[in-house]
Amino acid sequence: MKISSVILKIGIVALMVLLFSLTCCTVVDNSEVGIKFKKFSLTEQGTLVATPVTGFTFYNPITTAVYTYPVYIQRVDYSPFSVTTRDAATFSMDPLLAYQLDRSKATEVFAKYRRPLRDIESGYMRTCIYDAYRITANNYTSDELMASRARFEAEVREMLDRSLGSEGFIISEFTSQITPPASLSQAIEAKNQAIQEALKAENLIKQAEANAKIAIAQAEGEAKALKIKADGEAYYNRTVAASLNELLVRQDAVEKWDGKLPTYNGGGAIPFLNIK
Repeated sequence: MKISSVILKIGIVALMVLLFSLTCCTVVDNSEVGIKFKKFSLTEQGTLVATPVTGFTFYNPITTAVYTYPVYIQRVDYSPFSVTTRDAATFSMDPLLAYQLDRSKATEVFAKYRRPLRDIESGYMRTCIYDAYRITANNYTSDELMASRARFEAEVREMLDRSLGSEGFIISEFTSQITPPASLSQAIEAKNQAIQEALKAENLIKQAEANAKIAIAQAEGEAKALKIKADGEAYYNRTVAASLNELLVRQDAVEKWDGKLPTYNGGGAIPFLNIK
């Protein structure tokens, strides 16, 4: 009995040690960074005492805790922001952010915010994005922003790289869907319509000018053809007229003579006179 009682006690102690060990150990894999900190310990400046950990980590659950942050890329699709340009036009910005936590700064992030990434995204990071839009948009008029959307977004991205990057959030992608106010969209559409109509009218004018040039060219061609024909006929007539000399006229008269001499009233034919 005494032996079995001892074995039972040893088993109970072993089970308690095992359960205690399970509650005092955690595993931090490669996709995360662990922060081990003392629950009731602060420095003189009020900073939380924390150290990064990885793999199997043992701790005292009564005085110590381990918090983990993912360090792979996170994507956040924010609800649209409304910002105002320098000329008081209201634009809607619909941002999409892809970022990851800098592993080397995870301890500082936790010591400063002590919140999950989702809370930081909807709090501090959202405020940074809104301020970047608001400050940058105030440097543009509505027309300038519409004409320079790529530059506007690049300036917003540059500001976010500074503000979020200094806190340990590395931006890998940032895009915006920029929507102008309805009145500006209508004005732009009307302007584009006017430009299209002007281009159409210009093309019609160019087509009419081209048709007129074709008609003129055809008329000039026909006139030149008629002139060439008339000149040819005139040249032929002059050549024929020049060739009708006196000899040809006499030859023609001889060929047409019937051999009879002309008569006179006294009767008989008029004799040929040989005048030397």
